[in-house]
Formats: sequence, structure tokens, C-alpha cells
Amino acid sequence: MRLQAFLFLGLGILAASAGVSAQVDLAKLGKPAGLTEQAPATFKASFDTSVGTFVIDVHRDWAPNGADRFYNLVKNGFYNDVRFFRVIPGFMAQFGIHGTPAIAAAWRAAQIKDDPVKESNKRGYVTFATAGPNTRTTQLFINFGDNAGLDKQGFSPFGRVSSGMDVVDKIHSGYGEGAPRGKGPDQGRTQSEGNAYLTKEFSRLDYIKSATIGK
Repeated sequence: MRLQAFLFLGLGILAASAGVSAQVDLAKLGKPAGLTEQAPATFKASFDTSVGTFVIDVHRDWAPNGADRFYNLVKNGFYNDVRFFRVIPGFMAQFGIHGTPAIAAAWRAAQIKDDPVKESNKRGYVTFATAGPNTRTTQLFINFGDNAGLDKQGFSPFGRVSSGMDVVDKIHSGYGEGAPRGKGPDQGRTQSEGNAYLTKEFSRLDYIKSATIGK
């Protein structure tokens, strides 16, 4: 308990020193078990990014577990100042590792159960990344193309980009696939070093300025 208290005290100091918006409570974000509110049946999430704004329309009946997790993450400011760290032309744009390593670490084990795939991974549809059955946490991707092959692999879309897909198309893709297969960011280092690593070594990555829940 003492270690946990020290962690959250440290997160508070980080928030103050970084000038984090009062709307983002880093200590609260460090406790995934407390962020389990059920999402509305439908809602919109607006993403203000370094290349413009796009909006995701979410349908809870498509993937209830995924929609609930996404709702709680956006509502509590998880995606603010988060980089698009893996962008592959014609395939997808991936994001969702928090820029503060302590927050990223807290969510790595906060897995949710899979949802049956009800909607196909078509252009503009949004789904969680996975590392196998029941391993979804915070990472998402937006499909650039019609990736129906992902449906049989268990990737269940919970929403789609309803406006601003032209903005999504502008997200920087020059780094390509991540290390070690490609020249892009290494996910291990991204988890352990956060935005300090990404901004230093991959300065052209586009990022989310803020993500908010709409009606």
C-alpha cells in the first residue's frame, strides 16, 4: 500500500509540473478498477489532433465491453497527449499507450473480455488491438481500408469515424511498422519511457491533443 500511495503522489507531482489540465486526474487514471462506468447506448467521441479533428460514433451494442472501456478512457482524459505510434498506409493507425509510463503500466494488466464480432473491420471502423483472447486494454486502431480478414481473428469494432476520416488519412505514416520488424517506435520502450522517448526519437509522430465525450 505504501508503494501504491507513493506512485499516486508521484503522479500528482507529474501532473502539476507538466501543467496537465485539471480535467485529467492522473491519480484517478492510475486506478483502472475504478473506471468501469457503463457507456450510453450511443455516443460520440471527438479527437482534436495535431492534424485536425475527427469524431467517432460509438454503438454499445456492437461491442459492449469495448465500448464501455473506450467511454471510461476518453471521459477521464486517458488519450490526451497520446501519440499515433504505429501507422501503416492502407492498413491502420494505432494509438493508445499513455505518455506517462506509470499510467501505461497500471493499464497493461487491466484486460477486458472479448466481444463477439458483429461489425466488419471496414474503412473508418475502430477496434481495440489485442495480443490474443481477452487481452484488450487501451490500444486502438482505425482501419484505413476494408480489413475483413481481421474479423475472424476476433477484432470487434465498437464504432466508426463519422466525420474527419480525411484527417485520419493525414496522420504521419513515415515511420511505418514498429521495431524490431520496422523502423518505427519500439512498443516496449514506448511503454517504459513514454512520450519522452517518442518525442525525442520520433518527433514527427502526430498526436491527440484532447479527446472528449459528446452527445
